[in-house]
Amino acid sequence: MILKPALSIPDTRAAERPGPEASLQRARGLGRISVKLGVGAEGLVTRLDRLHQDGCGKIRLPRDAAAHGLEAVLINTAGGLTGGDRLSWNADAAAGTRLTLTTQACEKLYRAEAGRAEVETRLSVGAGARLDWLPQETILFDGAALARRLDVDLAADATLLAVEAVILGRTAMNETVRRGELRDRWRIRREGRLVFADDLALAGPIAATAAAAPLLGGARAFASLLLMAQDADRFLAPLRAAIAGVGAASAFDGKLFCRLVAEDGLALRRALIPALAILRDGQPCPRVWRL
Repeated sequence: MILKPALSIPDTRAAERPGPEASLQRARGLGRISVKLGVGAEGLVTRLDRLHQDGCGKIRLPRDAAAHGLEAVLINTAGGLTGGDRLSWNADAAAGTRLTLTTQACEKLYRAEAGRAEVETRLSVGAGARLDWLPQETILFDGAALARRLDVDLAADATLLAVEAVILGRTAMNETVRRGELRDRWRIRREGRLVFADDLALAGPIAATAAAAPLLGGARAFASLLLMAQDADRFLAPLRAAIAGVGAASAFDGKLFCRLVAEDGLALRRALIPALAILRDGQPCPRVWRL
């Protein structure tokens, strides 16, 4: 008599039992760039010194004959941000250089299951240098949550132009941002002394809040512009003329600050582009803005 081993049937019940909740993959990105003065055919020019990129944070340096100085395009290869994602950008413009930072496209903030997306930008501008921080618009979707921070250290005679523009849903797609969270924090220091601070917070029922007359009055897009320069006040009159009906501006103590409010993203961009051209002393926006 031949004995056959009993057939072993695996117990699959353990695999069917619920385990700990799987963690969602989150985007992480870091980009650092520094520029220095070098000698070119036309004298001193701004050149790349160091470049570092990690994760979904990438930096590209397109050539634009119309650009003054060096232009760098920041790219988030994750294709947008949601709760728990982290992006960090760092730039250092050495003495006498001119650097423009922009983004490849509008940054999209998608509905957050939990937590916030966080974006941190740190800029350093040396003696006699100029840095233009010109990211394209940020588009918020319903349920998005974003905490963003801009920290800048300026030398005594350095120049900074900064803009942040926000679109609350795309009108062409009939999108409405009913609820969400946006926190934007700016801290600008000159020679280590705090000279400008601005905090913006929209949270909870954004659509209802934005509809109030003291806030956006039902508008869907807005932007903040800041110029830190010794001669900032000379741009005030032409800027006010250019943004009449969509914004207001004031200049004081080497600072020019402006807020724009528009019914949608297209109307905002139509106001932003001439405003930026004025504050850039006639130089056009970066090429990616003009595509």
